[in-house]
Amino acid sequence: MNATGSSLPRFRQSELTFGLMMMFLSVILSPIIDIFAKLAATTIPPAEVTAARFIFQSLFALPMMALRGQWGLWSLRRSGVHAIRAAVLTLSMVSFVTTLQVMEVADAIAIFFVEPIILTILSSIFLKETIGWRRYTACAVGFFGAMLIIQPSFAEVGFVALLPVVTALCIAVYVMITRVVSHSEDAWPMQFQTGIWGTVICLISLAIGQGTGSSIIDPVVPDGTAMLHLLGVGVSAAVAGVLTIYAYRAAPASTLAPLQYFEIVSATIFGWLVFGNFPDLIKWVGIFIIIASGLYILWRERRFASKPVSDTSEVTFTP
Repeated sequence: MNATGSSLPRFRQSELTFGLMMMFLSVILSPIIDIFAKLAATTIPPAEVTAARFIFQSLFALPMMALRGQWGLWSLRRSGVHAIRAAVLTLSMVSFVTTLQVMEVADAIAIFFVEPIILTILSSIFLKETIGWRRYTACAVGFFGAMLIIQPSFAEVGFVALLPVVTALCIAVYVMITRVVSHSEDAWPMQFQTGIWGTVICLISLAIGQGTGSSIIDPVVPDGTAMLHLLGVGVSAAVAGVLTIYAYRAAPASTLAPLQYFEIVSATIFGWLVFGNFPDLIKWVGIFIIIASGLYILWRERRFASKPVSDTSEVTFTP
């Protein structure tokens, strides 16, 4: 669809609104992945939890691809890109599940939330996205709110508390790659290829770890309860992943990044419901700040999108 002249502002606003909506849904659902992963990680090593995520993710995407007739969307170049995406995502997932073995979900996610700041900086450098002072300020305010929620004890968990930072860097790189390739590829083939490559990487790691006694890569046979937890990881990851892909097809990464702070809100709620970790007053203050900064970003971006622009160059949108 092309738009020029007076129709351009309206077109850009609907595209941006769609991207913001998809990202909001994604960050609300994403902590469910971590809840199931934490439950599974009590008996299953992180690499095996990650492998299950990719397997179920691929199986989830398979029928959708068949219905949409997308079997011919393969090439060596695309496979190489998706192998890189899968490798980065695998490292991030294994790091985070390892953290969840010893930390509360909300605290681990709070540390992880240096990721939007990393993404914003990387987007300005590599994707050449224009980032104003208001957006940087909103990121900083949201990060401050996250820091009020985080109460890790390095004396208790040691350097494993730094693994969410590794996860944050990996996810920022993953999102940037996704942002680039999502403009030319559909969400379901992307999910499927990432799942296949992620499964291969995890299975190789588990084969290497077989019998080593490693708490990360030595595989075990899951019981019925663990299988349900692994299924929960895979299905929730597949749904959240597709929502994220569509979000980054519709809006700039630097615009969507601050909204990811909402994930800590839903993570806190789910953590309380499942594990009984009810937030204290300081955490509620942090949650309020995160919500306020996210709502400001929504208001600011919608206001900007509704303003007339002098540029009449062609705009292309693929819903």
